[in-house]
This record gives sequence, C-alpha cells and structure tokens, in this order.
Amino acid sequence: MFLTLSLDKLLKHCQERHASDLHLSVGLPPMARINGEIIALPFDNLDQETCQTLVYSALNTDQIVKFEKDWELDFSFTLKEIGRFRVNIFKERNYTEASFRIVSPEVLSITQLGLPEAALEIVRRPNGLVLVTGPTGSGKTTTLNSMVDQINQERRCRIITVEDPIEYLHQHKKSVILQREVYSDTHSFNIALRHVLRQDPDIIVVGEMRDLETISTAITAAETGHLVITTLHTNDSQQTIDRIVDVFPPHQQDQIRVQLASSLQGIVCQQLLPNVEKKGRVLAYEILIATPAVRRLIRENKLSQIDTFIQTGSEHGMISMDKCLKDLYQKGIISYDVALSKVKNPTAFKEI
Repeated sequence: MFLTLSLDKLLKHCQERHASDLHLSVGLPPMARINGEIIALPFDNLDQETCQTLVYSALNTDQIVKFEKDWELDFSFTLKEIGRFRVNIFKERNYTEASFRIVSPEVLSITQLGLPEAALEIVRRPNGLVLVTGPTGSGKTTTLNSMVDQINQERRCRIITVEDPIEYLHQHKKSVILQREVYSDTHSFNIALRHVLRQDPDIIVVGEMRDLETISTAITAAETGHLVITTLHTNDSQQTIDRIVDVFPPHQQDQIRVQLASSLQGIVCQQLLPNVEKKGRVLAYEILIATPAVRRLIRENKLSQIDTFIQTGSEHGMISMDKCLKDLYQKGIISYDVALSKVKNPTAFKEI
C-alpha cells in the first residue's frame, strides 16, 4: 500500500494493471475495472474527506465552481508521463465521487480493434451517416476515433469533431482536424452542429447523438454532402433505427424514415466480452450496410426484416452479432457460456 494516497499514484497503479476505469466512492477502497470486472485496489476505504480531496485534485478553480453549481461534471485531462483520462464527477448520497476512464495512449487502427474490412469501407464513403452503437463501455469512442484516424491518414479533407469531453487528441496528418469540446468550445452539441456547416467541413464527428435537435441536424448534414460519424447507446441495428425515428414526434416520423434511408451508410454495433482466458476483452460486432434493399425496409418501416437481411448480406460485408459470437466461440477466443449469454437466438446457437 502507498504511504500517501494521491490521484496520480492511483491512476498510475491502474495503468500498470491495465485497468480501463478507476472509481472513487466513499466507504469503499478505490475500485478498478480490469478485463471487464470491478476489482478492489489494495488501499483503505475512502472516507468523505479523502474522496473529495482526491477528486478535487483533478479540477481547476473554474471546474470546482461549475461542479458545485451543477453537481455533475464531464471533462478530460492529461497527466505527464502517465496518460490521458476522461472523467465524470457526480454526487452520491451528498458525497463527491468520480469515475475515471483511462484513454489509450494511441489510436488503434480499425483492423487492430478486430473489425473487418467492411468497417473500413463504410468510412471511405464520401458522404452519409455512419453510426457506431453499443452499451456503455463497449468501446464506441475507441472505434469512432479509429475511423477518424483512418480518414486522417487517407484523405485530404477538413474534419471537425464535437465531443463531450475530448478523449483522443488527433494530430493533423493528410487532413486538417479540429476538435471542439462541449462546454469549453461550445455550449452544446446541437448549437455546435447548427454552425458547423459554415466552417467548411468534409467530415463531421459527433461524440454522441443525445437529443432530437442533434439527431435532426446530423441527418441533415449527412444529406447535404458531408460524412457524419456518430454514436448511440443502442444494442443492434434495428433498435438503432427505431431509436432515431422514435425521438421525433409521430407526424415527422415518416419524413425521418425517408431522410434516414437516403443518408445512412452503415451501422457498427459492438460489445466487449472477456476472452476465454479472462485476461483481456475481445470485440464482438454486428455490421449493417445500407444497401438499396435495406434502404427500402427503412422507408417502408419494415424493420423486423433487418435481421434477416443482415444474416443473408455477407456478400455486402454484413454480419450479425450471433454469427460473430459463433465465430469467436469456434475459434476458441470466447467461452461457450459467454457467447450463449449474448446471442439473440440461443436455441439456434445451441445447435452448433
């Protein structure tokens, strides 16, 4: 155990243990998520004063004022020689607590993440809407930034991102890339998006589509010749399309289906699962490509048929989550129980 507990030492300890997150809560020792599981670190339980001192050590004066006013705060910061971190500070039973996400020091390529060629081809489209979806902690932001880096390496264009907060810091390569942070550089996603078209973007990256106005503006931008890449908290392609449409009032939904059908390029749905040795995690994914047949299903609101088209669309680069899970199990990468717990159709999976 360290003689003096400090945030720097805690974060360094987490990095040395290859943790993805650090959680500070009153009444518990510092906790880390390692290979997907929450593990207690070898320190004493945090009392109220110690926990707040650790959390506040990451904040500047302005951030302290904002947190004490709003009781919620998202931001990111870099510690020299340790790394970069995304932070959420919050109140719990009137205690000040926090979650720290440890950001990888480098942006992995789409191939290094384990995604197939189809994911590369989606981001090589000149325009349209590309969606990366999955539950919290499924690596959406990592995949989104891999897509951005791929474009940055291959195309001479202007990329503008709107993020809350900025996690990965990109360097200008072939592209010019401008990264704007909500609350530091703009008041909200939708305000930033309303003005972004006047900033001459080729690629627009939206950290997350959170509300009707942001979704509407993103779809409009995708229709007007820009490539828009963004994320949603949804579990599969059908649910993703339903979520987007259902955000709008009933009288607008038919029009949104038409707009979405014309602008969508593809959806990557993903989740992170423990590998068979439980010493790391592996990416499982579903990929929908917006073929003419898929566009027709969206326009005609026949989304119940989406899964069938994904299952039979391998020639277009599509793959279902169940097929991906089956492949990972048969290759000995994940266990049978893990695969079975995540498939949509357990009966069919048991027959393999």
